[in-house]
Amino acid sequence: MVMDIDTIPNHLADQRDNAPDELQHYFIQFEDFWERKLWHELTDSLIEFFDLPASAPQRIPLYKNFILSFVDRINKLKLVTLGLSAGTQFKSDEERLTFVKALAEKANTPASQDAYVFANVQVANILLDADHSDEARKTLDECEKILDSFDAVETVVHAAFYKANAAYYKDNSDFAAYYKNALLYLACVPIESLSLSDRQSRAYDLSIAALVSDSIYNFGELLLHPILDSLSGTPQAWLRDLLFAFNRGDLRAYDQLQGHISKNPLLRSHKTFLYQKICLAALTETVFRRPPHDRALAFGTISEETNVKPDEIEHLVMKALSLGLLRGSIDQVAEVARINWVQPKVLDMKQIESMRARLGEWDTSVNQLGTWIEGVGKDVWAA
Repeated sequence: MVMDIDTIPNHLADQRDNAPDELQHYFIQFEDFWERKLWHELTDSLIEFFDLPASAPQRIPLYKNFILSFVDRINKLKLVTLGLSAGTQFKSDEERLTFVKALAEKANTPASQDAYVFANVQVANILLDADHSDEARKTLDECEKILDSFDAVETVVHAAFYKANAAYYKDNSDFAAYYKNALLYLACVPIESLSLSDRQSRAYDLSIAALVSDSIYNFGELLLHPILDSLSGTPQAWLRDLLFAFNRGDLRAYDQLQGHISKNPLLRSHKTFLYQKICLAALTETVFRRPPHDRALAFGTISEETNVKPDEIEHLVMKALSLGLLRGSIDQVAEVARINWVQPKVLDMKQIESMRARLGEWDTSVNQLGTWIEGVGKDVWAA
C-alpha cells in the first residue's frame, strides 16, 4: 500500500535518521525535490542514491512508501531502474519474482514498452536462477519480439537482453548462440564498467564456446576484443594462445597446448572435433599464404601442411567447402583442389608479414611487366 502523502515527510525523516551519516543529505534533497514537484531531478537523485552500496537497506522502504506515491510522474525506464535495484534486496527468488513481475506491469503501457522489456528481462534472469529455463525462454522470446519492433531503444535495454539471452544459452550449452549474444552484450557496455573477475569469466566462457562450437570457425571478433586480454597473466592465458593458434592454423602450437586441453573437461570431451577444426584451420592458412594464381593444391601438399592422411584429404577439403571456409572445386582424378577464395580472418604479425612479402612480389611483377611493355612499345615504334 502506498503511503499517504501527508506522512511522506515523516517517512523521509525516519529513513534519514536510519541512514549512514554520509548519505543523510540525500533525504533532504528528496524532500526538497518532492515538495517542489521536480520529478526529473528527484528521480535522478534517487538513482544516484540507489547506486551506492550503503543504500541497500533503505531501497525497498523508499520504493514502496515514497517512489510509488509519484509513480505516474516519472520516466518508466528510470522507474524500472529503481525498482530492479530495490528488488535485489529480497531474500528469496519467489519474493523477487513477484516484485519484478509487478514492476513490469507498471511499465506495460504503449509508450513504455522499452521499460517493460527491461523489467521482463530481469524476470527471465530470476527464472533462470530458479531453474525454470522453459519459462525464461518464453519471456525472452516475448522481449525479443518487442525489441524487433523498435527503430531505436536505449542501449541499457539491449545490454540487459543480450546478457540474459547469453546466460540462457550458456545454461543450455548452445555454444554458438551464447557466443553471439555474449559478444552483442559486450558491444553494448564499456568494458571498464565490468569488474576484472567478470571480464575474465566472460573471456573464458567466450573462448571455450568459440572452440567447441561446430559452427564457429572464425574468431576474429573475439580476437580483436580487449576482453581477451583479461586472460593474460592468469592460469587461463593458454586459452588465448590456443585461439590464436587456431586462427593461424598452427598445428605445432596446438600440440604444445595439448596438456591444457586434456585438463579441461569440456575441451577434452571435444578433443577429436578440435583436432579436425585445427586441421581445417591449417588448410585455410595454407591456401591463404599462396597468391591467388597459385591455389591449385595437390592432395600431397595439403597432407604435408595439415598432417592429415592422404586418403582423408578429399573429405577435409569437402568439409571446408561445405562450411564456406573455402570456395573452389576438387579434381578427384588428378587429386588436386583448385581454390579461388578463402574466408577472410584476423591476421597476426606473422601473417601480416607474409602478406607484405606477397604484396612486394606482386609489386615487383607489375614493375617487370611495365618494363617489358615499355620495351615492346619501343621496338614497335622503331620498326
